[in-house]
Amino acid sequence: MSVVKINVLTVPAEQREVLEKRFASRAGTVENSDGFEWFELLRPIEGTDSYLVYTRWRDEESFTAWMEGSMKAAHQGGGAEGGERPKPAASGSTLWSFEVVQQTAPRSA
Repeated sequence: MSVVKINVLTVPAEQREVLEKRFASRAGTVENSDGFEWFELLRPIEGTDSYLVYTRWRDEESFTAWMEGSMKAAHQGGGAEGGERPKPAASGSTLWSFEVVQQTAPRSA
C-alpha cells in the first residue's frame, strides 16, 4: 500500500500568504516524480497555526528518491536571478509518516 507524508509547518499569521504563494509557484515540481500519487496544502481554520503539506507516494523508496533528488535541489537553489534565497515562511517543521492500511472512495451512482 501507499505511504503518506505530512509535513507540519508552523506558519506565523503574517507569513501565510507568502507560504501559499510559494506553493502555488512550485506547481508541477512534484507531480512528475516517479511514485507520486497526491498532494494537498491544508490551511488551518481554527485551533492551530500549522499548515499541513500532505503527499502520498507509491512506496517509501519513491518518497526518498524525490527527497534526495528534485526536492533537495529546489530547496538548495538560490533566489531569483541568482540572488539570496528567500527567508522561510514557516518557523518550524515536523514530518509525520504513515502507511495506508485501509482506504475507500465514493461509490459510483
